[in-house]
Amino acid sequence: MKDRYDMINSAAHPLAGAGMTGAEMLVQVLADEGVDLVFGYSGGAILPIYDAVFRYNQQHGQSMPLIVPANEQGAGFMAAGYARASGRVGVALVTSGPGATNTVTPVRDCMADSVPIVVICGQVPTTAIGTDAFQEAPVPSIMGAVAKHVFLVTDPAKLEATVRTAFEIARTGRPGPVVLDVPKDVQNWQGVFQGSGQLPVPGYRQRMSRLGANKLPPAACVDFFAGLAAAQRPLIYAGGGVINANAAAALRDFSRELRIPVVTTLMGIGAVDTTDELSMRMLGMHGAAYANYAVDDCDCLIAIGARFDDRVAGNPAKFAGNARFIAHLDIDASEINKVKAVNWSHVGLMPEALLALLEHGRRSGFKRDWSAWIAACDALRRKYAMNYDRDSALIQPNYVIEEINRLTRGEAIISTGVGQHQMWAAQYFDFRSPRLWLTSGSMGTMGFGLPAAVGAQFAARDRLVIDIDGDASIRMNLGELETVTTYDLPVKVVVLNNFGDGMVKQWQKLFFKGRLSASDKSLHTKDFVKAAQADGFKYAVRLADKAEVPRVIREFIGFKGPAFLEVLIDPDAGVYPMVGPGQAYDEMITGDHIPSRTPVQIKAPDASEMF
Repeated sequence: MKDRYDMINSAAHPLAGAGMTGAEMLVQVLADEGVDLVFGYSGGAILPIYDAVFRYNQQHGQSMPLIVPANEQGAGFMAAGYARASGRVGVALVTSGPGATNTVTPVRDCMADSVPIVVICGQVPTTAIGTDAFQEAPVPSIMGAVAKHVFLVTDPAKLEATVRTAFEIARTGRPGPVVLDVPKDVQNWQGVFQGSGQLPVPGYRQRMSRLGANKLPPAACVDFFAGLAAAQRPLIYAGGGVINANAAAALRDFSRELRIPVVTTLMGIGAVDTTDELSMRMLGMHGAAYANYAVDDCDCLIAIGARFDDRVAGNPAKFAGNARFIAHLDIDASEINKVKAVNWSHVGLMPEALLALLEHGRRSGFKRDWSAWIAACDALRRKYAMNYDRDSALIQPNYVIEEINRLTRGEAIISTGVGQHQMWAAQYFDFRSPRLWLTSGSMGTMGFGLPAAVGAQFAARDRLVIDIDGDASIRMNLGELETVTTYDLPVKVVVLNNFGDGMVKQWQKLFFKGRLSASDKSLHTKDFVKAAQADGFKYAVRLADKAEVPRVIREFIGFKGPAFLEVLIDPDAGVYPMVGPGQAYDEMITGDHIPSRTPVQIKAPDASEMF
């Protein structure tokens, strides 16, 4: 299928040959790439581009609105939320110096979770670079370590081609963030718009071409099904790569036709319908006990778009220890055998690979009866079901999420901050489709949830978007509450308030003999409801009575427009199950309300494994 760029360049661009400034060229390429809004915060070094966006919108009826956050980090996370919810490239537009450096965390976050965004930074004029000019920062040096690619545009004649190439790199292969550093004199330069052209990046394009051409040969399919045929207990382990590759539909067909159960990583949530009979939900450090036990029990593991990271395979040698055949499909060759040795692998485009395997299975008449294994997985799911203290007089966070889930039925977009609330949301919400679950996985960035929800609401204007946050996490970007009401976005914000850094406190209780060093914030006097009201929320409620949970949740979800709900939860509620860092699934702590296969003695992990 032709992408948007191919279609644009199949005929001469209608503006080819027109005189434009560099800023006008950049904005026109954004429009050509299908950018329908930009998140950003202005400043001196980026003003020519901001002015060009303003004039473009005057001419084209606000077709590329500028969304202004409270700070540049918010802009980056909004672009990320937009990209995660839509699958399209998100765009952030910031000024030089502190404007650029404030986006380092979102850029690294997107790189770690393979999210396509383009961050356009203003820069001091080319003649002033390296002089410590006002609001100068060495963006290529800073961003080079955290982005997929960085361009410093010093030749204005190459600006137009550079912008197109930035989008190409961001969206192709393993997606990621690309940073454009554009000096002010390049923005002001006058030249002729070409309407086509990209930079010569032959090495990158050769790799992409090889990826696209790397089809599964019949012999590889034969080897795959030979390994699968010997299995009695096969299991699919699906990661975020499935969603990034738009391969969820192919994975679902693969799982259902072959009748193979599926566990997903934190980033892979939504790759399969969590309510499907073959879904074993999330595995890993805080995965469902039954998911982790299924991994222990399987004799064949098929990893798809997953990377055996430390939160899943804390002890690689013991991870899937009974699996005699491990297969790995991924778009990134560097992930193969990086953590766990595998018996079969394929590097290429995922939907095509899964379809090729399915078609081979059909042609060869592959049939296996794994009904006993499916029944065993169902028994695991029932015996080791998620649970919590349902009799407590205090509000349990799990209960709050169950009540929201009862109303949303797996159809809402859920974003989160990072901490206990993030894990409770992953454990207790249903997700019927991909791109409904937005969270900072690899980086674990507190403050992600609220701006990501803003970006997601712009990407999916008809969807219900809910930010599940914590009192510590939301503080990081609390100023974005005003962004929600400024643009009258019907985002729903839930703060599960346990008066402190809940996940840190849980670790301190388990592994540091209860010494709550700098994590217990119960003496703070923050009034979140008043803060929300001050930022324009017409619905801002504090919930402290367990008996009121169903009624208040119903009102909160049903409110037309932005809504804010603070819930005072049990400050001692923990996230279980929990597999300590560097430990295996047979060392999983299931807590007081989930059964365990074997009694586990809590032990502190090595210092090198902490967090």
